[in-house]
Amino acid sequence: MSRRAVILAGGKGTRLRPYTVVLPKPLMPIGEYPILEVIVRQLIAAGFDHITLAVNHQAEIIKAFFQDGEKWGVRIDYSLESEPLGTMGPLRLISDLPENFLVMNGDILTDLDFSSFHDEHVASGSIFSISAKTRENRIDYGVLDTDESGKLVGFREKPVAQYQVSMGVYMVSAAAVEFIPGRGAFGFDQLMLDLMAAGRPATVREFDGYWLDIGRPDDYALAIDEFETMRHRFLND
Repeated sequence: MSRRAVILAGGKGTRLRPYTVVLPKPLMPIGEYPILEVIVRQLIAAGFDHITLAVNHQAEIIKAFFQDGEKWGVRIDYSLESEPLGTMGPLRLISDLPENFLVMNGDILTDLDFSSFHDEHVASGSIFSISAKTRENRIDYGVLDTDESGKLVGFREKPVAQYQVSMGVYMVSAAAVEFIPGRGAFGFDQLMLDLMAAGRPATVREFDGYWLDIGRPDDYALAIDEFETMRHRFLND
């Protein structure tokens, strides 16, 4: 079965400056490979045979590196934004998308089973699937709970809150693309709100494996260290 993926690789990587002054964020190295090449290799191993890179900032550098994908035995083509289109807007520029396809950010290190994520979405008939991770946020203070008169009614010492967050990996059905306007920037948040308003909410699929967004310098440094020690979790080479 043919599988299609769109990788969003057009961001400026402002949180990773000064590294991204020279290189686009998706080409920042993780071990011996750029993070985007790690993703491409993972998708190929999961049976994806056609990958579209949605590019904008420093697009020519990315195109020069990946070319048509022949080096990796996969078809790679490009969708070039003439203006920033947000996270979901670029999908409107791609005219040959299939009934179901994967969309993901180009700066994620994860051991998600992309093949299973694809197939579960197709089998479910969902309009949109979100791969989600539970993250903890520790408050480094004693939290005071008070009533309307200002009296203390409770106290929590450095509580921990848990949140489900989007991993930046999605399965999208063609019907969802119809909600994306033809012009202007359009984000993931806007699409989610519109799908809920239409009574067709996305499906959230909890993931309990490894996930790291390398958008910040600290996370990028962590990704470099952990890729070396856990390489087998990401690549079967």
